[in-house]
Amino acid sequence: MAGMVIWSVLLAAIALGWVLRHRAISRGLRSAMALSEGNFVGPVAEAPRVSVLIAAKDEEANIEPAVRTMLDQDYPNFELIVIDDRSTDRTGQILDALRAERNDDRLKVVHVRELRDGWFGKNNAMREGVAIAEGEWLCFGDADCRQTSRRTLSTAVRYAVAENIDFLSLLPQLEMHGIWEKIIQPVCGAVMVYWFQPATVNDPDSPEAYANGAFMLMKRSCYEAVGGHEVVRTEVNEDMAMARLAKRKGQRLFVIQNDGLYTVRMYTTFRQIWRGWSRIFYGCFGSFRRLRLTAIMLAVMNIIPYASLLLAGGAVLVNGWTAAGAGWQAVGVCSLLAAVAQQSVIVRFYRLSKVGGWLGPTFVLGAVICVGILISAMFKLGGRSTTNWRGTIYRASTVVKS
Repeated sequence: MAGMVIWSVLLAAIALGWVLRHRAISRGLRSAMALSEGNFVGPVAEAPRVSVLIAAKDEEANIEPAVRTMLDQDYPNFELIVIDDRSTDRTGQILDALRAERNDDRLKVVHVRELRDGWFGKNNAMREGVAIAEGEWLCFGDADCRQTSRRTLSTAVRYAVAENIDFLSLLPQLEMHGIWEKIIQPVCGAVMVYWFQPATVNDPDSPEAYANGAFMLMKRSCYEAVGGHEVVRTEVNEDMAMARLAKRKGQRLFVIQNDGLYTVRMYTTFRQIWRGWSRIFYGCFGSFRRLRLTAIMLAVMNIIPYASLLLAGGAVLVNGWTAAGAGWQAVGVCSLLAAVAQQSVIVRFYRLSKVGGWLGPTFVLGAVICVGILISAMFKLGGRSTTNWRGTIYRASTVVKS
């Protein structure tokens, strides 16, 4: 009986924890800000030179819209350097065709044929791009990003200059079309929001740092202060590593949401989602302690209430409500309260995230899968499993096969 009491108390505490999350969401909404083209009209009056750098490895499905939408930006003083990183598909051919078609001096294409010893792929590619970059500001992006506004670059540069920001990370809006994307990625995104809240990251007195490689705008002086890609050459998540270094060096780091500026579709298949988020968690958290704590938190807050509800429901179904006893009755009521409280928060979170509240019931399945992804990240962190990313295989800080 004592065990049932403890079980019920735990479930009641979980329910209370979810109720309190409503207050956290409301507080976050009051302080939240998203950058949109309406924030600033037109480019900076005296536009500093910006070098936009995109590394592409086997991105034939994405590279053309990424290049076209960036070249269509209204910013008056930028160059676009696209680095074809040892692609085995048509990425290099598409880039050469675009350069010939556009006949635009702003577009420069670099072909990397071999991976430099002691370097990870994307970091090596970006280093090659920076070597020919002329900009006073450097803007690092991904090949799967699509600009949905012609003012993305102008808006970001104006904001960074106006707010005296050294390193601005403009967070992406995610495109999710497949069912696994919609089930798993919101859970993974919620984990990242929990640990890396913009208000904390943007506080210069807080050591917490975060950046998203989809759009990182930084002064060249900031890039040089952190040591460039040389110091992160063996980092799987170089964006996070550079953010941490920038904050330690006293650079002003700032993270902000975007509203209607650009989108990215991160992954399209279950396998890609598993591999990609394993890599992200492994690189972002960087410690067994945080990975374990996140997995435990997900299991306790999301899986235990539903598992308890099923067990209590089974006991009542087999024995009847009265015969099941006070213990199972208490577990059933408390687990139901916890599940309802969780759903009220998740549905609200999904609506705010423009995912769709109807997907709320799938969060528990996403949480189960996310726990598995976190365990996979632990194996990667310990070097007991490898990371296969765009055809290059890594184990911890070593390239196994390129």
